Amino acid sequence: WKAYLGRPDTDDYRRMGMGILGSALHMMERNEEALPVLEANLALCRRYWSHDETNVFAAQSNLASCLAALGRCDRALVLMRETYSRCVAIHGVSDESAIRAGANVAVALIQLEIWDESRTLLRDQLLPAARRLLGNDDDLTLGIKQALADILLFDPERTRDDLLKAETILQDVVQRR
Repeated sequence: WKAYLGRPDTDDYRRMGMGILGSALHMMERNEEALPVLEANLALCRRYWSHDETNVFAAQSNLASCLAALGRCDRALVLMRETYSRCVAIHGVSDESAIRAGANVAVALIQLEIWDESRTLLRDQLLPAARRLLGNDDDLTLGIKQALADILLFDPERTRDDLLKAETILQDVVQRR
């Protein structure tokens, strides 16, 4: 990291070094230390590499993940929504990166207990797209199914029918994994 510190802000190696450092700190659960590095990396990406959507998406996703780990789910959700909407605008709903970004939004919504929106996103948009693109046995598709079952189980306004649907979904997920 320090080897790249003296390089100009526009240097790609500096940007990559910051991204790797921030991600490594986050992965080691040193999120307070990772946060300013990931924020600076996203600022650099937006300023000098805004034309490279892949790097901007990655920087936003990494920062959002760190924020969520720190319990700042509201702020994380804003970044996740932005990433998802840009992915859909660029690649369409049936793109794996868009489905992953949408799954991140759904998880954040679940953490914030925004049940109706997370259920609609998973059931009506992400699950059909994941099934079409990836198939029923793909890990991402199964993760989306499991998240949908979690909503049906933990929503305080769940019905008996919701619990039965959740059981059916979870049996299918377990059988396929």
